[in-house]
Amino acid sequence: MTPGQLIQDGLPYADRLPGVPPVVVITGGQGTLGQAIAALFQEAGWKVLAPGKIELDVRRAGAVDAWFSRLERLDLLINNAGLRRDAPLLKLESGDWDQVMSVNLRGAFLCSRAAVRLMVRQKHGHIVGIGSHTARRGVAGQSAYGAAKAGLAALGQSLAAEFGPDNIRVNTVLPGWMPTAFNADLPAAAHEAARQRHLLGRFNTPLHTARFLLFLHQQLPHTSGQTFALDSRP
Repeated sequence: MTPGQLIQDGLPYADRLPGVPPVVVITGGQGTLGQAIAALFQEAGWKVLAPGKIELDVRRAGAVDAWFSRLERLDLLINNAGLRRDAPLLKLESGDWDQVMSVNLRGAFLCSRAAVRLMVRQKHGHIVGIGSHTARRGVAGQSAYGAAKAGLAALGQSLAAEFGPDNIRVNTVLPGWMPTAFNADLPAAAHEAARQRHLLGRFNTPLHTARFLLFLHQQLPHTSGQTFALDSRP
């Protein structure tokens, strides 16, 4: 079967096998966004694997390879694990920089590499990186996080070019500022300032992000190497 034959009626063929649910892995699965994605995909009939940082430490190559080696099939990997260590540059510790890079960028690299090994054998697969608006427009005090997320988008474009011939798609989604535990530590003034930068004056939500991810995978089978911003910031 050729890669072109894997698509039927706009849906990846592997998602249509009767009695065989497609499989999604969501890293950082215990966070607010990860839980919303997991719930929606479960409702859609998927087999959902959403490990948290205790079950899957994305920073450790051996742990990542061992975890993914147990999988017999993988249709979609969502690199959602993330970490912030905000500080002005002159007060940013090198250890904090390394932690942010290790989770947001190294973790995505390790998980993508492990996933691709299986996807190449299947001749299909999809990887989505959960990025950030800070990769496009710098935010004071978030140099580490912004740099890591910019690297994530570049990683996605490179993998899309490298593995397109294997019928593997790679995209990046920027959910935007959302009311989640990830940014709950920020002061109310920061949330309000962020809201005012949105042309629509409101934030995206984890549920709408999850809906877009499902739509992207199922209804846009010819889309790869792209970055999608889901909020209304210019």
